[in-house]
Amino acid sequence: MFKSVGIVARYDKKQALTLAEDLAKYLSEKGLEVCLEDTLRGKVRTEGQFVPLKNMKPDFMITIGGDGTVLRTCLTLPKPEPPIFAVNMGVRGFLTEVGPSEACGAVDRILKGEFTIERCTKLSAVANGESTPDALNDVVVSSGEPSKILYLQIFKDDVPIAQLEADGAIVSTRTGSTGYTLSAGGPVLDPEVDAIVLTPICSLTTFRSMVFQADAKIKIEPVRPKEMLVLVDGAYRRLLPETKSTVTVTRSKNVSSFIRFKSDFYSRLESRLQFKGCVKERDEQ
Repeated sequence: MFKSVGIVARYDKKQALTLAEDLAKYLSEKGLEVCLEDTLRGKVRTEGQFVPLKNMKPDFMITIGGDGTVLRTCLTLPKPEPPIFAVNMGVRGFLTEVGPSEACGAVDRILKGEFTIERCTKLSAVANGESTPDALNDVVVSSGEPSKILYLQIFKDDVPIAQLEADGAIVSTRTGSTGYTLSAGGPVLDPEVDAIVLTPICSLTTFRSMVFQADAKIKIEPVRPKEMLVLVDGAYRRLLPETKSTVTVTRSKNVSSFIRFKSDFYSRLESRLQFKGCVKERDEQ
């Protein structure tokens, strides 16, 4: 089914580099064409090719790291993105599927076709008329300075709906609702809810999260100060000048796809984010 694979790994962990070497060798022996991100050149020993992430076009990707590695990969890969199999070498690893000890066995299952594909909506952002990379998790606007308040005007489909006084605002996907948005007090969206969430960061008012249909167009304009910093998935950033600082966020035509062996979203919430999914019934006395 798959004839080629790309490998991305965090290079600040020796265990991640060792696993990248092992998987590259294992997949080569299985007859797959293997390419590794060029940042791994000189850090891993392999006969595979080293290719910049922005030029990779394999049948599927393997990321070895945490959610940050996954987000960076999704941000940079050419579109449409190949499906991603994520091995957890991070802290939470909410987007990942297996631990390092399970990686080789999981690869065998992938090559046998024993998996499902989870497709995740992404956001498209336009800042001052220029497109940013698509966001899998969120688009964040802030003043760019800690504790500096932004006064923002929020529009839905070009209609002004609210004013916000806060350190900034987060526009997130369903996938991103378990990330920065959750830390800022926003809701977790069930996998069956196709929506986007606007959440303030340290609001000075009673403004809380707002949930919009996934096809809504959300526009954010600063009232003061006019300058804004735009962050996409915590990796891409752009400082907007004081003239005509506007960010518009809509659903992207692109998606990110993940290789899954099980789709128990709430088990992942409980195990990765310490959510308590249910209360066990007490034994009858």
